Amino acid sequence: MIIFTDKFSGDELLSDAYDVKLVDDVVYEADCQMVTVRPGADVDIGANPSAEDGDDDVEDGAETVNNVVYSFRLQQTAFDKKSFLTYIKSYMKSIKAKLAESDPDAIPVFEKGAAAYVKKVIGSFKDWEFFTGESMDPDGMIVLMNYREDGETPFVAVWKHGVNETKI
Repeated sequence: MIIFTDKFSGDELLSDAYDVKLVDDVVYEADCQMVTVRPGADVDIGANPSAEDGDDDVEDGAETVNNVVYSFRLQQTAFDKKSFLTYIKSYMKSIKAKLAESDPDAIPVFEKGAAAYVKKVIGSFKDWEFFTGESMDPDGMIVLMNYREDGETPFVAVWKHGVNETKI
């Protein structure tokens, strides 16, 4: 399995368990699913609620969550267009600096593909949701989420050049 971690914050953002596809050689997209989780459902502390004067019919607290967001403990954040553009310009500059150190030949591909993908995001800005990694590091990557053309299938997008791929 490959884990994709943010080059700046070290946060785990995605894994190849989610059928990751490379788009325009700059973005990894992965389809997600909405799943139901029940807090504590797998935890058996051995107590008998009836014997403890407890109620057997306690609401289970189940909630529907996005499996990638939940699994990687991504934290939702918000942007307006102007603040997103400010963030993404600074972030792209940081990625370009990293590439200059490690892989200068990748810079033209990154710049062209990233510009096109950012244009796509800005063109449908109201349809996107934004998430930070678990550490909420302001210098880290913002994970993008939207829905496929069917309007039902969510997907996340992470910047290829902004992650380290670790095989475990």
